[in-house]
Amino acid sequence: MSNINPTAKQDVKPGCEVGFETDPKVDLKIREQLIQARIGLLILHPFYGNLALRLKLVNADAWCPTAATDGRNFFYNTKFIEKLADSEILFLMGHEILHVVYDHMARNDGRNPQLSNIAADYCVNGDLVQNKVGSPIKVVPILHETKYYGWSFEKVYDDLYENADKIDMDDLLDQLLDEHLDGKDGDSNDGGDQETDENGNPTSKSKPKMSDKERRAIKDEMKEAVLNAAAAAGGANAGNMPAGVKRLIEQWTAPKLDWREILQQQIQSTIKNDFTFQKINRRSWHMDAILPGMDNDEKIDICLAIDMSGSVSSTMIKDFFSEVKGITDMYEDFNIQLWCFDTKVYGYAKFDPTNIDELLDYTPLGGGGTEFDVNWEFMKENDIEPKKLIVFTDGYPWGSWGDENYCDTVFIIHGAKEVTAPFGVTCHYEEA
Repeated sequence: MSNINPTAKQDVKPGCEVGFETDPKVDLKIREQLIQARIGLLILHPFYGNLALRLKLVNADAWCPTAATDGRNFFYNTKFIEKLADSEILFLMGHEILHVVYDHMARNDGRNPQLSNIAADYCVNGDLVQNKVGSPIKVVPILHETKYYGWSFEKVYDDLYENADKIDMDDLLDQLLDEHLDGKDGDSNDGGDQETDENGNPTSKSKPKMSDKERRAIKDEMKEAVLNAAAAAGGANAGNMPAGVKRLIEQWTAPKLDWREILQQQIQSTIKNDFTFQKINRRSWHMDAILPGMDNDEKIDICLAIDMSGSVSSTMIKDFFSEVKGITDMYEDFNIQLWCFDTKVYGYAKFDPTNIDELLDYTPLGGGGTEFDVNWEFMKENDIEPKKLIVFTDGYPWGSWGDENYCDTVFIIHGAKEVTAPFGVTCHYEEA
């Protein structure tokens, strides 16, 4: 992995300039060109066009070499747009729109930022080429690989990460089409120091900064906008909509089960509540009788495997542990075995009624690829046979999902809402 530098700066692309004084006449011409492009998108590709219409056009010659978006504004460099044919501008707008629709700014959390940007571009460019949205831009080489058609962002990222020693990072970074905004430059409670005009609109003088609160608000706005745009374009089955967007719409509109409820159901299901027939004592009953009673002496016996390879944060893990502890607090006897994993197993620990309070102090270990098989290998090597294995993961193993015949398995998946495990029970972690 030595050729992946998390602090590397992306150079300004050849032929793209920043920091120059914008000619008002040129800017007016470019704005008119962009307005016409939005109309063209609306006619040719209604889904993209409806989303493009909600973005404000903002000159960003001071800091942006190509184009960018924060979900509310379309930032553009006039000298870059001048070099593009009308069909290429359609492609560029579609590119920016899909970054926001797929929430790429948030999904790179915990990942190498440069590799995340590359994976995101592969995803959106593949969608645009497949759906024939405009023409791929020629003045700046774009990231495009048929291999990644239909792949999720996380899956592309994992593939790139796994093959990092075989790729030329500098070359791939040169092919990034736009200025990627990470949404984390601002303060955690406010919007940073983004410069605005007297009407509160962003100016061309500084790169946009967003708080987490603003980012969440934009995500909610975009969700509503996507649903409206899809309806206007002919519904979720519209032919000009990427498969990834269709999956998102299906997830957003499908009835949801709270992951906490599923977790509780699955843990409680490990207790065997059987009816047994016992003779009732004469002193406690007026007659001899054999009546059914509940036999629930068996204890909770589960294993918790925590995927430390990707987007699962320590806060999420603590929340997950808190739910587990809350459930076990209702029972007198239980056995919990816990570990973390990436391509190996780390931090094995056991909890029972005598030390369950220590669960919330458990420190996750690891951080690398994602191989689910190591969990089953670990259990078999150590003669661990739980009634239930619960895997907390971002949902993208490099290989097999595991041994479906070894024990009952529950996958709690964070981030990859489109993913369903091929066996066991799948539920999706939703932050409160």
